[in-house]
Amino acid sequence: MIRVPYLSVIIPAYNEAERITPTLRATSAWLQAQGFTYEILVVNDGSRDKTSEVVTALAHELPNLDLIDSFPNRGKGHVVRTGMLTARGQLRLFMDADNSTPISELPKLLAALEAGNDVAIGSRRAPGAKTTVKPPWYRRAWSRIANRVVQAGLIGGIRDTQCGFKLFTAAAAEACFGRAKFTGWAFDLEVLALARKMGYGIAELAVEWQDDARSKVSPIRDAIRITREFLKIRRAFRRGEYDLPPPKLAYELTGAGDAERSAA
Repeated sequence: MIRVPYLSVIIPAYNEAERITPTLRATSAWLQAQGFTYEILVVNDGSRDKTSEVVTALAHELPNLDLIDSFPNRGKGHVVRTGMLTARGQLRLFMDADNSTPISELPKLLAALEAGNDVAIGSRRAPGAKTTVKPPWYRRAWSRIANRVVQAGLIGGIRDTQCGFKLFTAAAAEACFGRAKFTGWAFDLEVLALARKMGYGIAELAVEWQDDARSKVSPIRDAIRITREFLKIRRAFRRGEYDLPPPKLAYELTGAGDAERSAA
């Protein structure tokens, strides 16, 4: 295993035995062609299927692939945090096991960090985003409503907080995920809010995305969960429950083709 790779790719997995193999093969092949050092960490969230066995078998074939087993099941936020804080890469990306945003979209995020940002997030709503397979209308409607609530109450100016394709510098990953408390689907909101509060530059970039009909998202159930977590996260910030250092600089929020500057 490379001690300090350039890039760490974290893939959270819960009962992904049927979907994760093509994702890992495609991701590994693309990374091998880039010429930089990397590691791929699959963090198994207490799966009840053969996710661990599938990834372990692939690790004998695909270079720099490791499995982290986390038991019991504690939620996507927990395993992403585990992966981000275990990773050794100078840059750390987390992406979904269903390959909804392929690794080939990574250069857009890398360019944003090279331009001086600390966090780069994929977006399904930024101008230029491509959705090759759209989710059902009720999931799109729920997502838009939820995003408007979030923008109004926690993280204004970000079009898409929930796309599972986000890249952090090592320093930003350790600062944000090291302070994160929530383990469920709303963990993205907390991490982005922490990044903004600490003055990290955030770039939002249009990416290609496709829906998987086998998605585990349940609109009603998950809307209730995320709403509850959102309210708890907002309450935690208002009560000053996070050990936040002074902002390192005024943050920069970069959209597709525009930029907005404001004090952190």
